[in-house]
Amino acid sequence: MKLRTFLMCLVVSSVVCTETLAERIKDLSNVRGVRSNQLIGYGVVIGLNGTGDSDKTTFTTQSIVAMLARNNVRVDMRGLKLRNVAAVMVTGTLPAFSRIGNSLDVTVSSIGDAKSLSGGTLLVTPMRGHDGKIYAMAQGSLTVGGFSVGDGANGEIKNHPTVARISNGAIVEQELPMSLSDSKRVTLQLRQADFTTAARIAKKIDLKLGGQFAQARDSGTVEVKVPTIYQGRMVEFLALIERFEVTPDSHARVVINERTGTIIMGQDVRIDPVAVAHGNITVSINTTNEAVPAGALTAGQGQMQTNQDIEVTEEKRNLIELKGANLSDLVEGLNRLGTSPRDLITILQAVKKAGALRADVEVM
Repeated sequence: MKLRTFLMCLVVSSVVCTETLAERIKDLSNVRGVRSNQLIGYGVVIGLNGTGDSDKTTFTTQSIVAMLARNNVRVDMRGLKLRNVAAVMVTGTLPAFSRIGNSLDVTVSSIGDAKSLSGGTLLVTPMRGHDGKIYAMAQGSLTVGGFSVGDGANGEIKNHPTVARISNGAIVEQELPMSLSDSKRVTLQLRQADFTTAARIAKKIDLKLGGQFAQARDSGTVEVKVPTIYQGRMVEFLALIERFEVTPDSHARVVINERTGTIIMGQDVRIDPVAVAHGNITVSINTTNEAVPAGALTAGQGQMQTNQDIEVTEEKRNLIELKGANLSDLVEGLNRLGTSPRDLITILQAVKKAGALRADVEVM
């Protein structure tokens, strides 16, 4: 009964979502050319309490020597023994239309053998894009969500003390060239490519704008012509069309997690007529120990004799014919078999193998 209730809830929820809920174009697509960019930089964290890189991490020592040299301090690399310094990689994301002076969050990750970055401070670090140009500068105190105490077998580590964050730790120094004001066409890129969804988006835009303005080029892109009244007002135009609501289409899919016994089935799952027989085989082994006394004419002690009683039983099941063409009929038929979620996983895979399940089966 629990299985039936669980699966019927899935049916009801998916029917409601399919029939009544629509999504904004803003949530279904992105504007081509409006994207974020990843930044990366190499830096040094100082101020650690003896948890930094060891002497074996030579590039950390080289970095400190080079930094001191830029500040007119000459030191011998061979005499340096630093345990409060760690070499790190700094990563972050530069959002679209970021302007000079905007702040970015950055992630700081150790690349040496440092045990913890807790309490450290990142020295000024240039962050570059894939073109090698510097777009931001990072610096600040680190926030670590873990700790490392002790060493060896007596230590304790919680979470990842070698990864830290700096909120608003980078300042944009150079802007990416990006402009939409002069565009006469805009291209929407669907986050999940689908021909039906692309066609619906184009139809909805035409309906709302009152003319032929949108065209679905393929399953992943919809090209929209900017109306004359919105020429030079691209921000207003995009703000208008991204609020239009469209009901996206979805693939018939069954997602199975064999580790947890979880099964998720969508509303569009279909099944051809198929017969299913499912039975459980139980093997019971009972072990008893029996003392066997020594014989009357033999010397020695008695012995223990082990007896095993093996019983094999098979639960009788009827052959169930599933004639339904939708998910509710499939649930009804399998519920009559009294299947558990884990048994249902095996049955669904077998029905798919037989070619009767009209859906993609994804096993996690």
